[in-house]
Amino acid sequence: MDPADITFVVLTKNEAARLPDCLASIPAGANVLVYDSSSSDATADLARSRGALVVEAPWRGFAQTRVDAAGLVRTPWTFMLDADERVTAELAVELTQLDPPPDVMAYSVSRRNYFCGAWVRGAGWWPDRLVRLFRTDGLRNGSVMIEARNSGDASLHETWLVLGESAQLDAPLEHRSYADLAEYRAKFERYTDIEASAVSPDVFALLNASTVFPLRALWLYLGRGAIADGWRGAYIAWYSAFYPVVVAAKAMRAGRPG
Repeated sequence: MDPADITFVVLTKNEAARLPDCLASIPAGANVLVYDSSSSDATADLARSRGALVVEAPWRGFAQTRVDAAGLVRTPWTFMLDADERVTAELAVELTQLDPPPDVMAYSVSRRNYFCGAWVRGAGWWPDRLVRLFRTDGLRNGSVMIEARNSGDASLHETWLVLGESAQLDAPLEHRSYADLAEYRAKFERYTDIEASAVSPDVFALLNASTVFPLRALWLYLGRGAIADGWRGAYIAWYSAFYPVVVAAKAMRAGRPG
């Protein structure tokens, strides 16, 4: 595939620290669209200085913002890339050698997720395969759809639906989202706040999450292999299992009168 046939779409908000490495990893000759949502740092200027087309627009949740950004793409293929991700050298080569069959609408890619400087494989963090490369016209004709799991801006997660053939890329992305524990905790608090705002207070949901929490932590640690990742695996297993408890508790607190 000619890199000129791909537009890499990067959603940003205050990503000046991470964006340069992200953009530097994109294959030479590819198009880059940085879709920025009211950054107050140098994100937009950095992107422009590196040759990216920058569009500034309101944030409308992950799913809808991805759809909005992809709607501006004019190349045959679109690759969704986050600012904390890197295209590995192997993936760049694979993309240039790719010859998509006419019936393949989209490709998924695995991600090497890094936590405090180390690649984590357990607790469901590998291969963490996601649809990222798709035919641009597929999004317009309904062959590829991106839907929010929750309504509105409160949705942190999206579901990709591919009506037609999809395939897998062999080489991975690198995902460097948590440089240290402080960053993980900050995102944990922010994400649980957002998700709690999207659900109704439910004491039974809180009781269920609290009951399941220790069993889920043990399952992630032993059953999903987090034990092999040392203290990082233990930490991830614990907080991943604790996450639904915090969401339910915050929803209850927000819904309490007074």
